[in-house]
Amino acid sequence: MAKDIGIDLGTASVLVYVKGKGIVLNEPSVVALDKNTGKLLQVGADAQAMLGRTPGNIIAIRPLREGVISDYDMTERMLREFIRKVAGFSFFKPRVIICIPSGITEVEERAVIDAGIQAGARKVYLIEEPVAAAIGAGIDIAKPDGHMVVDIGGGTADIAVISLSGVVESASIKVAGDQLNEAVVKYMRRKHNLLVGERTAEEMKIKLGCVFPKDEEETLDVKGRCLLTGLPKVITVSSTEMMDAFEEPVERIMEAIHSVLERTPPELVADISTNGIVMTGGGSLVSGFDKLVAARTGIHTVVAEDAISCVALGTGKSLDALNSMQDGTQNLSRRRQMN
Repeated sequence: MAKDIGIDLGTASVLVYVKGKGIVLNEPSVVALDKNTGKLLQVGADAQAMLGRTPGNIIAIRPLREGVISDYDMTERMLREFIRKVAGFSFFKPRVIICIPSGITEVEERAVIDAGIQAGARKVYLIEEPVAAAIGAGIDIAKPDGHMVVDIGGGTADIAVISLSGVVESASIKVAGDQLNEAVVKYMRRKHNLLVGERTAEEMKIKLGCVFPKDEEETLDVKGRCLLTGLPKVITVSSTEMMDAFEEPVERIMEAIHSVLERTPPELVADISTNGIVMTGGGSLVSGFDKLVAARTGIHTVVAEDAISCVALGTGKSLDALNSMQDGTQNLSRRRQMN
């Protein structure tokens, strides 16, 4: 019998969970193909190494943008490769649960389901990211007890208040890891006249990025192209500068958290102030994010233990619920019928 599979289909990376085995694959969501023949050359980490470094006939693309499918054909081919990698060849097609941002439209939902079916799934179920993140972070979501999850991924930040296995209030904004990288690129250009690539910006975010003043300042040498001379140049950047660079996108995430709290019923707000806020996703690992949220909301905030894998783990854990679900209920957290 084919194993059930849970997929965290993220803008930045795809994590695959196989029932009974745990997370078996964690690769960047990048596809490289030959433009002339349309042949798929590489998927995942191998394709990511080609980003921004390809000759004319090869293109490396990220088929998901801001949490949703922007290139349907490529997403389907990428999914097929990943499913084949983990499931091998089998006569039985696996049942698959795929994670989606909470603010997704029905058309976008349909695209994810169709891509999953085309890629070789027998049946596709959807689960909203904050719900999966909460399950993955070890929260018991079935109780009538309010929990707040802030999931900052690559393309979207999903904020949700969860109680009784469902989403009570949520916001999904297209400001997350990618926008932080873009903010770094813009900042370096404006402040230092230095052009840096997306991957350098990502590296700066991981090594130096912070959104709350650090105890001691850190610095990093950054290589890029000087816009005035057109030649390579090295500049030393400090962690305080990174705080300035991140200011705008971080402000928007804070506003979204605030607005969700404002709309939440008072009983649940009381629960949240007791239970605290849980942050998941790669974006939440930027230094000081939990401190900033705690300082702004006055609510104790923690970053979940395995923040990057939380959503995939939660998707995997919800595989157990597949048998109890009637057929046709495609979206686990909304229990909506889609036939």
